[in-house]
Amino acid sequence: MVRINELDPSASPLDYYGSELRRLREAAGLKQAQLGSCIFCTGSLVGQIETAKKVPTRDFSERVDAALGTDGVFSRLVGLVLRSQLPPWFQQYAELEARATYISTFQTQLVYGLLQTEDYARAVLTAGWSQKLDEAVAARMERQRILSRESPPLVWVVLDEGVLYRPFGSRAVMRSQLQHLLDFQGRREVRIQVLPFDAGQHPATVGSFNVLRFDGDPDITYAESYGSAHVFANPETVRDCTHRYDHLQAAALSVEASAVLIARVMEERYGDQPEADGRPMAQVVL
Repeated sequence: MVRINELDPSASPLDYYGSELRRLREAAGLKQAQLGSCIFCTGSLVGQIETAKKVPTRDFSERVDAALGTDGVFSRLVGLVLRSQLPPWFQQYAELEARATYISTFQTQLVYGLLQTEDYARAVLTAGWSQKLDEAVAARMERQRILSRESPPLVWVVLDEGVLYRPFGSRAVMRSQLQHLLDFQGRREVRIQVLPFDAGQHPATVGSFNVLRFDGDPDITYAESYGSAHVFANPETVRDCTHRYDHLQAAALSVEASAVLIARVMEERYGDQPEADGRPMAQVVL
């Protein structure tokens, strides 16, 4: 068992967070149980975070800042901690994604991570055999904070129609996810199109990919394979992917028609299914 005195603050963002939590708690003259009482959690949880056995949440961090009067120290640190919980091969992309001013993505299997609900993300990560599920979900939700900052990136998403029909989690989870996509209709910085089945052949049969643009830096493209990620800055590769994306957008339904399709699938496939006597059928895991 790791003892807190053995923590190396330079070992990782999580270790640094734990050591700072212990230092500032002790400076305030509080025991773990006392701090836990102040922030509505157990002293045991405080101890687990101080020993880097558990990853803090943003809510926990904000409560600690308020209780210890630390002027947002832990609210700032938790972003680094949660990002460190992403798979190593994905962390570079997450950093680039956070700096991008324009993100365009084509997704063939899943809703793009920035637009996933927490329950949908949990189902996706469960299917992907994520070992630290709670931490992985928290890290994915943390990525989405770029959409609520003062100057969010413009995000343009093209989803293959199959994404709407591929269930992750229960019918209720899918219904909530599709409703979440519809909720973006009122936001100018997010645009969602659906590439319908009847579009037929298209220039992105190799799979999902993203194109990221930046202020003052070259554009990049990003694609994944099993357990690895590929970031390309080669101008010819970026130009090719951009042209392919232009064709996908042209073949996809308009933003308005896409919303109509999403709403129809939400009601027809994931709405309440009545039984013979007219009573709603219980939600089941698909």
